[in-house]
Amino acid sequence: MSRYVGIDPSTKTGLVVLDEDGEIWEEREVTEDSLNGQTPTPQAMLKLVGKIMALVEPGDRVAIEGFGFASQHGFLLGGIGWAIRMQLTLRGIAYTEVAPSALKKYSGASGNCAKEELAVEVYARWGFRSKSNNITDAYVLAHIARALHEPVRLIKRQEEVITNLRGCFENGKRTVQREVRKNHTRKQKQGRA
Repeated sequence: MSRYVGIDPSTKTGLVVLDEDGEIWEEREVTEDSLNGQTPTPQAMLKLVGKIMALVEPGDRVAIEGFGFASQHGFLLGGIGWAIRMQLTLRGIAYTEVAPSALKKYSGASGNCAKEELAVEVYARWGFRSKSNNITDAYVLAHIARALHEPVRLIKRQEEVITNLRGCFENGKRTVQREVRKNHTRKQKQGRA
């Protein structure tokens, strides 16, 4: 039986596990007390990442939220996000990185919506509600992981997100989106002229 895991990295990491039918196996907010209101230490971050990785199994299909640029705690969240990605890589667990705007679009919300609007869209679409915005994000990410690997009925917005995510991989390796690559190449050529 396949497991689809959504991870929203944070000091209160949201983690949701779905089965191939979209049923919830696990939903939780993973925390480390020594990170709450304290100066972060490597030991505290390692404890948090260890707790997260204890919930991820070999063979899981993982979708993880990409880095946000407007975060007030960017260095800390970036450190946690990279630590999770490194542990997934070390354990041979492939993951798909989902931009925050793609997560919101997949839920039916606009790409720059507030967390509250996202929660409303998630409830309207799937009947899922959580007191934690992190768990809500992880729930959508788990659905994205599932849609990448299972025959799931999707609305147009969701199809666009899944098509875009599939287009970012070639031969199992993460690549830059074709449009971005073309624009970058064009700018390089213009710079040489």
